Amino acid sequence: MKPIIGVSGTQLLNPARGFEGTLVAYTPQNYIDTVQGVGATPIMLPVGTAEDAKNMVALIDALILTGGHDVNPALYGEEPHRNLTGIFPKRDAFDFALYAAAIEKGIPVLGVCRGLQIINVYHGGSLYQDLPSQYGDELLLHVQKAPFDIPMHSISVQTESRLYEAVGAHTRVNTFHHQAIKQLGNDLKAVAHSVDGIVEAIESADPNIDMIALQWHPEIMATTDTANNRLFEDLVARAAKAKLKLS
Repeated sequence: MKPIIGVSGTQLLNPARGFEGTLVAYTPQNYIDTVQGVGATPIMLPVGTAEDAKNMVALIDALILTGGHDVNPALYGEEPHRNLTGIFPKRDAFDFALYAAAIEKGIPVLGVCRGLQIINVYHGGSLYQDLPSQYGDELLLHVQKAPFDIPMHSISVQTESRLYEAVGAHTRVNTFHHQAIKQLGNDLKAVAHSVDGIVEAIESADPNIDMIALQWHPEIMATTDTANNRLFEDLVARAAKAKLKLS
């Protein structure tokens, strides 16, 4: 059986005529296509309770924490900045529970954009709530106006990292986020930065936690960029190993 990759979901209001005001559970199609393209079976994990999260993780071989809403700043002890956008506290709690269950089970985790931020906050770190107003004049453009599959800025990757094995020492990535890591969480290591100093990727400093998290969106670039596709190939390979170990 193919490895099963859990892809965290979110919610939006149904725009369909006659269903206005009802909620839709969804995850972006790019994740589904990319996971299927590297030989695994994706399943969406709809937002639920902590118990739901634990039950869902019991069914999967790896976890992807996807992008989306701003993380509630109360989780890292801050008041809301004037440029904070929409938050979804129920999803924050659910993503925390998914991540906790995944590392307890010992399966690999890939965090993407908000997923990186959730992992950092889970480990006691904090975020810039709004980069343009909080970071400084040296800030690059981090919300690109070009199509999302176009790489926009460069990153430098530490050679002693799993990420280096997939993308090498330097690569270019897409970018659309107004938040980023400010204080790095406990037992995490920053393994990639953009030239303005923004943390672009983290891994666990604990060898027992199999986690890579990225500030960019590799699922959008994976169909046209081999390095980003390798990140998903690597995730599936690690999932297969975890599945064998747990069987």
